[in-house]
Amino acid sequence: MESNSQSRFPLGRQSSLAPEKHIVSDSFTASHEVDGGIDSGLRLMYMTNDGDLEGMKELLDSGTSVKYTDIDGRTALHIAACQGNADVVDFLLKNGAQVDAMDRWGSTPLADAIYYKNTDVVKLLELHGAKPAMAPMHVENAHEIPEYEIDPRELDFSKSVNITKGTFCVALWRGTKVAVKKLGEELFTDDDKVWVGHRLSMMFELELSSFDISFPLLSTLFFVFLLVFSKAFRDELALLQKIRHPNVVQFLGAVTQSSPMMIITEYLPKGDLRAFLKQKGALKPIMALKLALDIARGMNYLHEHKPEAIIHRDLEPENILRDDSGHLKVADFGLSKLMKFTKTVKEDGPFMRQEDSWRYVAPEVLKHEEYDTKVDVFSFALILEEMIEGCPPFSTKQEIEVAKAYVANERPPFEASQKLYAHGLRELIEDCWEEQPSRRPTFQQIIIRLEEINRILLHRRRWKVEALGTEGDENHVANPP
Repeated sequence: MESNSQSRFPLGRQSSLAPEKHIVSDSFTASHEVDGGIDSGLRLMYMTNDGDLEGMKELLDSGTSVKYTDIDGRTALHIAACQGNADVVDFLLKNGAQVDAMDRWGSTPLADAIYYKNTDVVKLLELHGAKPAMAPMHVENAHEIPEYEIDPRELDFSKSVNITKGTFCVALWRGTKVAVKKLGEELFTDDDKVWVGHRLSMMFELELSSFDISFPLLSTLFFVFLLVFSKAFRDELALLQKIRHPNVVQFLGAVTQSSPMMIITEYLPKGDLRAFLKQKGALKPIMALKLALDIARGMNYLHEHKPEAIIHRDLEPENILRDDSGHLKVADFGLSKLMKFTKTVKEDGPFMRQEDSWRYVAPEVLKHEEYDTKVDVFSFALILEEMIEGCPPFSTKQEIEVAKAYVANERPPFEASQKLYAHGLRELIEDCWEEQPSRRPTFQQIIIRLEEINRILLHRRRWKVEALGTEGDENHVANPP
């Protein structure tokens, strides 16, 4: 960027990512300012705001840089994109304006044009190579950089291994293996962008059939998704800083001052609960209870967090990790929600998740109704039953059919032997997936009931060992009685 002026351009629409956006009264025109003998770069921005192409040409011919930035890092192209003047945008681009210039808040001309719904400008910028970009969380002063900030140069990806498609990978940090979650457009394939485009068109009720469904349009829709995803990333980061519990994955730090942004957590090499269940199949109740207690204790900590309860909203086997001792830890807070001083939460818009992640979602979320911490209790019930049954809930149904079944108050069948659900275990599962959230128990109540069932099973197991002198395999049952 060119050298910055210590002046700020105050007129018209402000940056789409600025904390406070405002529009100055039209009566406060550029002519009142230009007469003051201000810097020629700032004069260029005033003329851009007014669409004065002749005046802009004179300034550029006299040596004024088209890449001039004000104190906020905004360029004339930012101003033109906000105002929606395609002729001015075209003029600036043909005279060497930087198409992806980023202001102090991380907003580009394309981001501003999208925010203010200036469709012609969006198309023009994309034709000149503008791409959606994920803005780092820049701070003004070095002392404002958070304590958890990790220098990306300390992360060694030379022997990196992907944990999940595109998002999580293992890296080396200060001699220790860590899990790294990245955020950036380069993580998404063109197929992902097509999916996002169609999903967002449904969300915002756009009739794509009436448009030319070209890649620029999908790219624009994808940029909207990136903004949503960026907020989720920041929310997840804010949450991870607040939590510390043996049954919750440990947050180590983050990269927020450069792109791609990253969240770094402890690495658990034994993988997730999904992989464990695929390997083991149906678990005996004694093992299922041990794992269920780990999940319940982690979730109880989140729900009892003060002063704000934390709703996970994405509790499923893939988001529950195993440590070296075989204990479970709740992970991946990308969809989590802080429940502050209200009893319920309601989404501002449709709940963003891919169709292949609906198998563990509570019906009130699927119906876009108000919900509370009990959505996690519903998910927990499905996971607990899966550990006993040895297969995911409604394993023969497609994801969308599973969602419809939950909304219709259908629940996965109990097909394993009733002996495996003895001592109140089946009743607990049924209570946890009750249709009415208020009738579902809290995790504190769940822990008490699980511990009592576990006590009975351990007592019977000791009695059996003493009476028969046999112990058996406590982890796996291939053919349930």
